[in-house]
Amino acid sequence: MLTAEVLDAIGGLTAHVKSYAATLPSIVHLKVVPSGVKPSAEAMDSYEVIVTRTQRQSAGTPYRGLNESLVCSLEAFEQGNLIGTVQALLTVIDQLERMQRDQEIEVGRADEKRLTEYRVALRKVLPGNQPELAETGRGS
Repeated sequence: MLTAEVLDAIGGLTAHVKSYAATLPSIVHLKVVPSGVKPSAEAMDSYEVIVTRTQRQSAGTPYRGLNESLVCSLEAFEQGNLIGTVQALLTVIDQLERMQRDQEIEVGRADEKRLTEYRVALRKVLPGNQPELAETGRGS
């Protein structure tokens, strides 16, 4: 398994997260959050296929250490837990960057750019990242 293949998987998972986030209401009352709105069955199946394929391909490689975080992202995605999904995928990106720093894997410039793009995309999905809401809730 190559870094580019891992990044392809993260890119696919990030696309699913972005698509799912787009289906959620822009403002969710705290009473609604625990039950959430779950992704479609097709999206869950596709997400699971990416995670399972990555697990299978990473066996015996330095990337096998990512599997726990990927499974956590899958479980959170299936529950409709957007924040948990994003946090788990950000953990995967953090792990890849640590692996690069520790010279366990090689990451080219193009792959570094992709890592940064995925991190930015995932952070944008998180609630509270909309500048138009910056002034809300300040009791004016």
